[in-house]
Amino acid sequence: MASQNFLHELVGSMSQGAAGNPTVAMVEAAFAHHGLHWRYVNMEVTPDDLGAAVRGAKAMGYRGFNCSLPHKVTVIPHLDGLGESAAVMGAVNCVVRRGDKLIGENTDGKGFLKSLETAVNPKGKSVVLFGAGGASRAIAVELGLVGTKRITIVNRSEARGAELVTLLREKLKIDAHLVVWKGDYTVPAETDIVINGTSIGLYDPAARLELDLNSLQPNMVVADVVFNPVRTRFLNDAEARGCRAIDGLGMLVNQGIVGVQYWTGLTPDAAVMRRALESVMGI
Repeated sequence: MASQNFLHELVGSMSQGAAGNPTVAMVEAAFAHHGLHWRYVNMEVTPDDLGAAVRGAKAMGYRGFNCSLPHKVTVIPHLDGLGESAAVMGAVNCVVRRGDKLIGENTDGKGFLKSLETAVNPKGKSVVLFGAGGASRAIAVELGLVGTKRITIVNRSEARGAELVTLLREKLKIDAHLVVWKGDYTVPAETDIVINGTSIGLYDPAARLELDLNSLQPNMVVADVVFNPVRTRFLNDAEARGCRAIDGLGMLVNQGIVGVQYWTGLTPDAAVMRRALESVMGI
């Protein structure tokens, strides 16, 4: 009986190259703090074995699992359904058992949104979003679902940026526009929120986001998806202009919180999870 209970209290992470996942420490710290006899295990799954891995997780009673690249899209045919935002963006990073079904969700944008909402309610706001990759796509969809008024996508690749703008316009009926990123971008004065959704600055404190710092106004909220370093050059420069800055570590913690909520029904202690994340990252 003990082994059966253990199997029904497992969640996991499916990735290709499973080493060095800081989410393990964060999620297991939450389980321990709240007295849950659960485990979060990291598993390396090759693309060829993904279907078998999903079927195995379902057969063994897993409450759910995370998916990282390259499985975020290819996992979808192996699931029983999708949540709203995952269906819109066409990508899954969190799978949840609901009854006898495995449902794909996406916590990337939800985690960012929870972090952003500590500073500002994005409903009715005007947003400038740098990047059109996976993180930016997830963020843009979640912003659209909560009623953001206008989103300007600033991206170097016109084709990729146009694809995201089309998705926002057609599926969410958002006032979305593309600016092809060439040189320093000037943030429009009416902008409320400025977001770096790119990897610029990751592990590089000196990396510069190409924008005209003089166009940042003290009433703006700026946010970064980069979590290491926690204080990026972009955030430091924006704070020097009087902006309210939101770091990427908050997004990572809140992704974990949303996942634990999906799997357990419990709202975990954010401070416990952030401390565990900071510890494993050596911050």
